Amino acid sequence: MTITVGQDTAKTRKSITAGSQKISYYSIPAAQDAGLGDFSKLPAALKVVLENMLRFEDGKTVTVDDIKAFAEWGAKGGKNPREIAYRPARVLMQDFTGVPAVVDLAAMRDGLVALGGNAEKINPLNPVDLVIDHSVMIDEFGNPRAFQMNVDREYERNMERYTFLKWGQKAFNNFRVVPPGTGICHQVNLEYLAQTVWTDKDQNGEEVAYPDTLVGTDSHTTMVNGMAVLGWGVGGIEAEAAMLGQPISMLIPEVVGFELTGAMMEGTTGTDLVLKVVEMLREKGVVGKFVEFYGAGLDSLPLADRATIANMAPEYGATCGFFPIDGETLRYLRTTGRDEDRIALVEAYAKENGMWRGDDYAPVYTDTLSLDMGTIVPAISGPKRPQDYVALTNAKAAFADEMANTFKRPMGKEVAVDGEDYTLESGKVVIASITSCTNTSNPYVMIGAGLVARKAAALGLDRKPWVKTSLAPGSQVVSAYLEAAGLQDDLDKIGFNLVGYGCTTCIGNSGPLQPEISKAVNEGDLVATSVLSGNRNFEGRISPDVRANYLASPPLVVAYALAGTMDINLATDPIAQTPDGKDVYLKDIWPTTQEVAELVEQTVTREAFQTKYADVFKGDEKWQAVETTDSQTYDWPVQSTYVQNPPYFQGMSKEPGVITNIEGAKVLAVLGDMITTDHISPAGSFKADTPAGQYLTERQVPVREFNSYGSRRGNHEVMMRGTFANIRIKNEMLDGVEGGYTKGPDGAQTSIFDAAMAHQANGTPLVVFGGEQYGAGSSRDWAAKGTALLGVKAVISESFERIHRSNLVGMGVIPFEFTNGDSRKSLGLTGEETVSISGLDTIQPLQEVPCAITMADGTVKNIMIKCRIDTAIEIEYIEHGGVLHYVLRDLAKAG
Repeated sequence: MTITVGQDTAKTRKSITAGSQKISYYSIPAAQDAGLGDFSKLPAALKVVLENMLRFEDGKTVTVDDIKAFAEWGAKGGKNPREIAYRPARVLMQDFTGVPAVVDLAAMRDGLVALGGNAEKINPLNPVDLVIDHSVMIDEFGNPRAFQMNVDREYERNMERYTFLKWGQKAFNNFRVVPPGTGICHQVNLEYLAQTVWTDKDQNGEEVAYPDTLVGTDSHTTMVNGMAVLGWGVGGIEAEAAMLGQPISMLIPEVVGFELTGAMMEGTTGTDLVLKVVEMLREKGVVGKFVEFYGAGLDSLPLADRATIANMAPEYGATCGFFPIDGETLRYLRTTGRDEDRIALVEAYAKENGMWRGDDYAPVYTDTLSLDMGTIVPAISGPKRPQDYVALTNAKAAFADEMANTFKRPMGKEVAVDGEDYTLESGKVVIASITSCTNTSNPYVMIGAGLVARKAAALGLDRKPWVKTSLAPGSQVVSAYLEAAGLQDDLDKIGFNLVGYGCTTCIGNSGPLQPEISKAVNEGDLVATSVLSGNRNFEGRISPDVRANYLASPPLVVAYALAGTMDINLATDPIAQTPDGKDVYLKDIWPTTQEVAELVEQTVTREAFQTKYADVFKGDEKWQAVETTDSQTYDWPVQSTYVQNPPYFQGMSKEPGVITNIEGAKVLAVLGDMITTDHISPAGSFKADTPAGQYLTERQVPVREFNSYGSRRGNHEVMMRGTFANIRIKNEMLDGVEGGYTKGPDGAQTSIFDAAMAHQANGTPLVVFGGEQYGAGSSRDWAAKGTALLGVKAVISESFERIHRSNLVGMGVIPFEFTNGDSRKSLGLTGEETVSISGLDTIQPLQEVPCAITMADGTVKNIMIKCRIDTAIEIEYIEHGGVLHYVLRDLAKAG
């Protein structure tokens, strides 16, 4: 990225000596001395954004008034929602969201050529790293062959995608791919890519230091905030715009301070802490806000635990959960193999620029809340939302309540399993998975899980035979220290063999259950459960056979695999028996804090990180053997069912259109509260009788090769058919029906895809109604892309989650919020209505506009709805049909 020097902020440029280097930087204290405002009490997270303004001030995109607004933020009690243009240093991707992003870039090259431009102008201007981590599926488990067999199947399923990504690596500048089998993008970012303070050359060739910042095409990009790297998830659409030099338009955020005091008690983990934090912040309400953690409790909180808390910012709704730079940051950088000069720079820069958390760190926050870590107890969260916190001592009773009130099924109904000598009943744990970036990045909980396995195996315990167990670390470093401690052998003994390096169960790639178990669950209409050390447990996400999903620490995942059921109080009941019939309790196999700490100290070494990341971009022989072509534009394979040229830019005019009113729109779906992006665009498997399955079957793809929605995000034909197709989504237009169904133009029940196509054929625009927190969860842009391609012009809900609202705008779909206490329920909406929205031809950011809803009986309800086009630039995006269209036309005009 070219670093410009603004006329008014040039005097804020200073130099600093750190280690063996002298380097320039933009000084916040110097800006204060220059009379631009008092920035001394800004939180460190906001100082990172302020530095960005200083560095990119040009009098146009970023002005001196933008900089002064940060001083006003403090004077106004932590509030000054001014629109600013923010430029992150780099972009991080994973393959599920990265493939469609690279597809879009390739399609933009075709589109630019069609508009008379040069294809090479479509190139990332910032460094982009894509980590292939979402592809591996757990077909094989519980044996020594599991890892290799899953890797082999991964390549069989995904060769078209990998060939395409390798083409992208050759075709685009500043674009690197971390091959499959390496780790999860957020853990690779935390352990290797991130630097806390970044350096680059300006237009004069002079080296400049500045805070490491990024956006990522995955909501858990926030994890790296644990080491003071400001980053958050955006949709692929927004990330592509950022790559191409488009600043991210945002409002100066509120910053909520979360004070941590005390210290963790014996027997508790960082997972227990983060689940409580999620519950508290969801209740507080921090959507669209930064959260910064502070307080004396940080003095005893390892960076691994900080990263766990930062990781789950999407679950508590915040843009990010930031931890300022301190001594623990430096310790982690050193342990993970970062260069000593870089570590010296991080310390010197943070102290010089007011970003160091010392004893005198006391910023102003918009609001605060506090937690004594000494009150944390072992806990899980579930069965459907990460914020549904349950203390372990109450887990059995809570599950019984869920059975009675949520699932409305009886406890104790037993169903025989063909060919097995056991029965299944609701509450049986059929999946126990140590997985996900959230926890496998944390050696304290991973070593803890290994010690639970060691103690259990020594007593002759094993997983229950109906439990599908798996271990999918977030990086190869985890395997290195588990093996060094001798714990992998113990995990193997009870079924937690290595199955791959990737997201697996957490993203829905749990793989099939044993057919006899699946049959028993479904024929008995049982509430089978999963326990995973992940961050997401939304309906229909983990497995089509599992209704109740619980988040837990890795040691508790092992314990639940031994117990095999949720119908147990793990804190007090025996979890299993030894071969000679002796009861074993959780306390008998739970390691002490000292045992864990000693093994971490012995086995988690700087050398392990340096060795495992030495050839991180090289890959194995399979990756090296993937062949691709050299070409500026992609030769789209006509027969591919994985990668297709999307229609977004085909036939595009050189000039934008205008925003028009929505007239006579029909309703595609009426949806409830907390509709997640998993509901809108599922990532997991699908069946042959679904629209997506029918599409593949018509192209001679056998069911065994369907793979998942997530893996086929490079093909818009599959993804359109998968939009609103989650097996657990409930369209309130239909009574008691689950799945992606609605009423077609003729009033008959049909798939959402078929209904949308019928409405498109009639030239009828569509709207979707929703409840609170519409679009919560993953950052996946296909939740917005699919919505747009189905012909939906507007989504009207009670509230939106941040990323999905932005994605809708980025795809030209206008989000609206009900006002004056109106909702789908208060208005009595059934989906039979016709909707017209006026005032859009003169729309301004956050304006309220009239909406006329014509009911089925012909009566009209006139309401006001708030347009959630939040900024002036977003109005231009809508006029262009989306942010990528805006960028493409801009590049075409530049010649």
